[in-house]
Amino acid sequence: MLGKFNTFNCLFWVFFILFITCCSPSIQACTRQDHDSLISLSSDNSPQINPLPWNSTPDCCKWEGIACDSNGYVTHLSLPYRGLKGDLSPSLENLTHLTYLNLSHNSLSGSLSANFFVSLNNLEILDLSFNTLSGELPSSLPSSINTIDLSSNHFNGTIQSSFFLPAQNLSSSDVSNNSFTGSIPSSICSNSHSLRLLDFSSNHFTGGIPEGLGACSKLQIFRAGLNALTGTIPDDIYNATSLQEISLPLNQLQGSINDGIVNLTNLIILQLFSNQLTGGIPENIGNLFNLQQLELHVNNLTGNLPVSLMNCINLQVLNLRVNLLFGDISALNFSNLQQLRTLDLGNNNFTGVFPPSLYSCKSLTAVRFASNQLVGQIMPDIAALQSLSFLSISTNNLTNFTGAIRILKGCKNLSALILSKNFYDEAIPEDESIDGFQNLQVLALGGCRFTGTVPIWINNLTKLEVLDLSYNALTGTIPTWLGTLPSLFYVDLSNNRLDGGFPPIVGEFPVLSSVTTYTQLNRTYLELPVFVQPNNVTNLQPYNQLSNLPPAIYLANNTLRGNIPSEIGQLVVLHVLDLSGNDFSGSIPDQISELINLEILDLSRNNLSGKIPASLKNLHFLSSFSVANNSLEGPIPTGGQFDTFSNSSFLGNPGLCGAILQRSCNGTETGYHSSSKEGPNKKLIIGLILGICFGIGFSLTIALWILSKRKILPRGDPEKVDLDTISSHSNRFTEDGKDTSMVILFTGTTSEVKDLTIAEILNATDNFNQENIIGCGGFGLVYKATLANGTKLAVKKLSGDMGLMEREFKAEVEALSTAQHKNLVSLRGYCIHDGSRLLIYSYMENGSLDYWLHERTEEYGQAWVATLRGDVYSFGVVILELLTGKRPVEVFKPKLSRELVGWVQQMRSEGKQDQIFDPLLKGKGFEEEMLQVLDVACMCVNLNPFKRPTIKEVADWLENVGVNRESPKKEPFCSTET
Repeated sequence: MLGKFNTFNCLFWVFFILFITCCSPSIQACTRQDHDSLISLSSDNSPQINPLPWNSTPDCCKWEGIACDSNGYVTHLSLPYRGLKGDLSPSLENLTHLTYLNLSHNSLSGSLSANFFVSLNNLEILDLSFNTLSGELPSSLPSSINTIDLSSNHFNGTIQSSFFLPAQNLSSSDVSNNSFTGSIPSSICSNSHSLRLLDFSSNHFTGGIPEGLGACSKLQIFRAGLNALTGTIPDDIYNATSLQEISLPLNQLQGSINDGIVNLTNLIILQLFSNQLTGGIPENIGNLFNLQQLELHVNNLTGNLPVSLMNCINLQVLNLRVNLLFGDISALNFSNLQQLRTLDLGNNNFTGVFPPSLYSCKSLTAVRFASNQLVGQIMPDIAALQSLSFLSISTNNLTNFTGAIRILKGCKNLSALILSKNFYDEAIPEDESIDGFQNLQVLALGGCRFTGTVPIWINNLTKLEVLDLSYNALTGTIPTWLGTLPSLFYVDLSNNRLDGGFPPIVGEFPVLSSVTTYTQLNRTYLELPVFVQPNNVTNLQPYNQLSNLPPAIYLANNTLRGNIPSEIGQLVVLHVLDLSGNDFSGSIPDQISELINLEILDLSRNNLSGKIPASLKNLHFLSSFSVANNSLEGPIPTGGQFDTFSNSSFLGNPGLCGAILQRSCNGTETGYHSSSKEGPNKKLIIGLILGICFGIGFSLTIALWILSKRKILPRGDPEKVDLDTISSHSNRFTEDGKDTSMVILFTGTTSEVKDLTIAEILNATDNFNQENIIGCGGFGLVYKATLANGTKLAVKKLSGDMGLMEREFKAEVEALSTAQHKNLVSLRGYCIHDGSRLLIYSYMENGSLDYWLHERTEEYGQAWVATLRGDVYSFGVVILELLTGKRPVEVFKPKLSRELVGWVQQMRSEGKQDQIFDPLLKGKGFEEEMLQVLDVACMCVNLNPFKRPTIKEVADWLENVGVNRESPKKEPFCSTET
C-alpha cells in the first residue's frame, strides 16, 4: 500500500512539473540592448545622491521603475519625482518597445530629438511634465499615443499642424505652461476622435481658436487661457457636447457668447474672463444645469441677467464683475442656488435693493455688489448667512448705517466689510455697546460724508488690520486708543475735519512698531481680492492677502496742529506716512529717518519750520517726498533719493535753497555731502551691493530651476565692453544746463536701443516717479522705463552714499555683465551720474519672482563681501520664503531684526516647526517633505558661512526630497551658533 502511495506521489510531481514547464508563460530576462540602454540612461541622468540602484541584479526587468513583456523587452519606464537631471539621455530612444514613459517632476533638460517619436513608435502614455526641457517638438506624434503630458517645461517654437495627425487614439494632450508661439494647430480632431482633454494654456499662442473642435465628440476639457488669442469663439465648439470645461481667460477674444453654448449640458466650468466679449449672456443659459463655475468678469457684456440662470442649481461660483450688465437685481430669485459660495456682481449697472432671496443661500462666503446702483437698507435676514466672510457693497446708495452695522455684527465670520460711498451725510453711531465682529480684519467706510467722531466701538475690533474712514466729515481728535489696536497696520483718516494734535501714543502701534508683531500677522487669503488706489496712482491694485498691503498712515487734509511727535520714529514697519494739508508746526523730527522702510513721505501744506533733516537722505526706499508749501529754510539735502525728487517737492518754502530750486545758499554747501574721509567701509558696501545683485541672479537661477513652471525668455550673449577706456568724468551738459550724460550700453544686448542719455532715462521713468516702481533691492529701487520708441527697460537706482572709485565700480559691473544664463535678466548697461549709479536691465513683462511667489531685497547677505557662501545664504532665504509664505521684506530690517531667519530659528528652537509653514501648504500630504526642505534651508542660512553647504550639495538634497526619507546629515540646523 505504501509503495503504491509513493509511486502515485512521484507521478503527481512529474506531471506537475511537466505542466508548469509546458503550460506556464516563460519569464525571460531583459534584452542586452535594453539593459545597456538603461545603464547609459542611468549614467546620464541618475542623481548623485540616492542614485538609481540599477546594478543590483543583472535582470533589468527587476529594476526600480521597470517592467518588461514576456520577451524581455522594456515596456514601462516610470521614474517620477526621482531627482533625475541633465540632458535627456539619447539612449532612451533605444527602448523601442516602450509603451509607458513617465519621467515627470524631475530636472531633466535638453530637447527631444527629431526622431524621438520615430524611435519610440509604440508609446501609448508619455509624461515629461515638470522638467526643464526646451526646444521645438518633433513634427508628429506616434500613431500609438494615447496620453501626452509635456506641461510645465520650457518648450518653444510652433506646434506643427501635422503634430496630432497620426495620433488616432489620442485621449489627452497637455502642453500648458511652456513658451509655444504661433497658432494652435488646426484639424486636431480630424483623426483623433477619442480626445478628452486639450490644454494649451499659459503659452504665447496667437491667432484664433481653431475650427473643427466640434468634431471632438468625446472632448471633455478644453483650456487655452493666458495666451494672446484673438477673434471670436468658433460656433462649432458648441457641437462638442461632451465638454465639461471651457477655460479661455486672459486672451483678447471678441464677439458674443453664442446661444449654441446651451447645447453643452455637461458643462461644469465656463471661464471666459478678462477678454473683450460683448453682447448678452444667453437667455437659456439655465439649460446648463450641471454648471458649477461661471466666470465672465472683466469683459464688455451687456443686458439683464437671464432669469434662467437661477436654474443652475449646482452653481458655486458666479463672477460677472466689471461688465456693463444692468437691470433690477432684486427681481431675481437666488433661492435655488443653495450651493453658491462666491457671488461677484461688482462694477455693473444693477439697480434695486440687496436681493432678499440671497439670504437663503446659506453656503455664501463672499458677496460683492460694489459700484452698482443699489438702494434701500440691509435687512436683518442677512444674519442667516453665517458662513459669510467677505461683503462689499461700496459705491451704491444704501441708507441707515446705524441699522446696518447693528445687523451685520450678527454675521460672526465676517473678515472684510466694505461699505464705502453709501449712507451719505448720516451720523456715524458712537455707541460703545456695538460689539461683535470678532473676526473682522478690514473695515472700509470711506467716502460716506459721515458726521460725528471716530467711533469708540472700533476699539473692540481686536483683529482689525485695515481701517478706512477717509473722505467723511468726522470731527474731534484722533483717539489715543487707535494706537493700541493689536493688529492695525493700515489707517486712513484723511480728508475729514479732525483737529487737535498728533497723539504721541500713536507711535506705539503694536504692529507698526514691531517687526516681530508684523511678521506674525494672520496671512490668510481673502475670499475675493480688495482693491486699493494708492495716492497719486491711477490704477487700482488688487490684494488677495492683506499682509501684502503697504503699512500706512494717511492723515492728510484735516486740521491737525502742533508738533509732529518724535515718537513717530518708532513705527519702523511703516511704508507710507501722509500728513499733508494740516496745520502742523515746528520742525521735522530727525527721528523720521529711523523709518527705514518708508517709501512715501508727504509733509506738504503745513506750517513746518526749520531745516530739512539731512538724515532723511538715508531713507533708501523713499520714492515720493514732498515738503512743499511750508516755512522751511536752509539748504536742501542732496545725495541718496533726494537726487531723484523734482523741484515741486520743495516749492512754497521761500527760505529753502539749493540747485534744484536754482536758488543760491550764499556760498554755503547746498547739500549735506559727506567728506571723502567719511565711511571707511564704502568699498565693502559697494562690493556687497554688487555681490547681492549677482546673488539675486544666482538665486533666481536655482529658484526657477526648482519652480520649473516659471517662464523666462532666453536671450543672446552680449559682448564684453572695455570699461577701462571710459572716462571717470563722463557727465556732459549742454549750454542750457540740460544733462546729456551717456548711458554705457553693452554691445549686442539690444537692437532697439543704440545709445541713451540720462535725460532720456529721466524722461522714460517720469523722473523716477513712484508709479513706475516695479521692485526694490537692498540699496535701491527698480523703475520701469518706457523709451520714446516704446522699448521698455528696468532701471535700478543704487541709492545710499556711494564712495567707491569709478574704476572699481565699472569693474564690478563688468563682472556682472559676464554672468550669462537664460534665467538671468540681462544687464544691458549702466550710468554714473552725479554720484548716482544706475544699472540698466531688460524688462520682464511677467513681473518679479516675488510677485509670482506671493500675488505677485537686499534677496540677504550678512557679510560685507560677495561670496558663493553668501549666495547659498540668499538661496536659503528664498526657500524659507516659499515654505513660510512670508515676504522677504522682513530681511530689510537692521541686522538684529532679520526676522525671517530669526523667526524660523526661534520657532525651531521651541519645537514649533509645524507652525512655520504657509497654511496653503498644509494638509496636502507632504509634511515630511516640507520638513526635509526646511532642513536644507536652515543649513543654507547658518550664520557661520563655513558651516553652510555648497550649492551642489543643496541641489542634490533638494532633488532627493521625498525619495530619501531622512534629512541630510549636516549640523547645525537653523542654529544660532556662529
